[in-house]
Amino acid sequence: MSDSKHDSKSDSRSDSQSDSTDRLIATAQAVVARAQDLGAHTAEVLLVTHRELTAKIRLGKPELVLQASSRALGLRVIRDQCSAVCHTADLAPAALDEFAAQAVDAARLSEPDPNSTPPDPGDLATAADRPDLDIHDPAMAKVDADQALAMAIAGEQAARDHDPRITNSEGATCSIATGQRILVTSGGFTGSYGGTFASLVVEPVADDADGKKRNGHWWDGRRHLSRLASPQDIGAEAARRTVEQLGARKIDTCQVPVIFSPEAGSQVLSTLFGVVSGDAAYRRSTYLLDREKTPIASGLVTVVDDPLVPGGPGSRPFDGEGLASRKNVVVDRGAFTGFLCDTYAGRRLGRPSTASAGRGISGPPGVTSSNFTLVPGDITPEDLLADTDRAFYVTRLMGFGFNPVTGDFSKGAEGFWIEKGKRAFPVSEVTISATLDELLLGVDGVANDLDHRSSTASPTFRVKTMTVAGS
Repeated sequence: MSDSKHDSKSDSRSDSQSDSTDRLIATAQAVVARAQDLGAHTAEVLLVTHRELTAKIRLGKPELVLQASSRALGLRVIRDQCSAVCHTADLAPAALDEFAAQAVDAARLSEPDPNSTPPDPGDLATAADRPDLDIHDPAMAKVDADQALAMAIAGEQAARDHDPRITNSEGATCSIATGQRILVTSGGFTGSYGGTFASLVVEPVADDADGKKRNGHWWDGRRHLSRLASPQDIGAEAARRTVEQLGARKIDTCQVPVIFSPEAGSQVLSTLFGVVSGDAAYRRSTYLLDREKTPIASGLVTVVDDPLVPGGPGSRPFDGEGLASRKNVVVDRGAFTGFLCDTYAGRRLGRPSTASAGRGISGPPGVTSSNFTLVPGDITPEDLLADTDRAFYVTRLMGFGFNPVTGDFSKGAEGFWIEKGKRAFPVSEVTISATLDELLLGVDGVANDLDHRSSTASPTFRVKTMTVAGS
């Protein structure tokens, strides 16, 4: 390719993969050119291929085997500041010509928006801006249904064998996904990258003394199959987490320190992302308006959005508009550094994009996170727990109790009561509440157990006091 913005690296692909990618890139380029010929001032094509294999079993027997593959193309056109987005799965040349014409006609029907124009061509990523992020595993393409079923069966069996109190199962599911994304824009950008992801989840069931069923689960997910935990380890951990809930009860309403497990902590971070998004800022639907460069959390809290983590589930070499991926520090030792923006949100707020655009084939770019994480501390989670005399340790949050405008945070929770640094008994049917401001400012301990299983991830952390509402 002669285009200086094109990523020509193909050394990690087989010849057939390279030929396929080159053909798809040529298809995307032809659609962009056709839309321009028809009068579009800007044209952007996202072409996505996807292959999925899902195998679900229950009590050792297959319940579902799903194999699917797809190719789809999304086109955004802008004409006189009026835009339209259309998508199709028909990649035949004649069909794409008609498709491009329909998209240009649709743009004429929309209202003009001066902020909807794309990034400046000079800001687009070059081939040199795109590192190898280790997010594609060729071995994934070789996994068949028999292998996926065997992994699911082994995981469930390990859970059932681990503890006699496991009396039933909701099953186990193994999923393998491979895909490729190609982005071509009339601004001069052409880029592509492939990605893979494998996961296994096991869901045992135990009977409590009162006859109540206690459902639990555990899972792992990785970009590389060889890095996935063994089915036996996943199943055993699922069983352990299920039986430790037996005997769960309410506690009296109190104000105590609250420790968030990595799973519960990631839910808090998901809530935080919603109020640091530039979309929320220009819509004035965040309590962090006018809070930039001020403390919104304790000095132990640093939150980053980093699409350049090698092997990270949210890693990407460029964003949804063709800007070079970059690490953004959202909270720096407690201080809010600024909102994450795509080009549109940045223009609405009078600032540049933070290369935080994501997009699907059926919509325009929008602000998304990549690997959104709380930076880990130095203490182990065991030492953090041992340093806590009396607290509530949260393993799961439930419900939608958050107001982004006021920051009020109130959610159902499950976990364990802590006495003298140890788990005393399991707890269920309680609610924890504070404002998100109070929660983040109250963080007084951050552990070192960050694990990039999911794109939003947190280590264990402790908040010095929250209201726990029980009996």
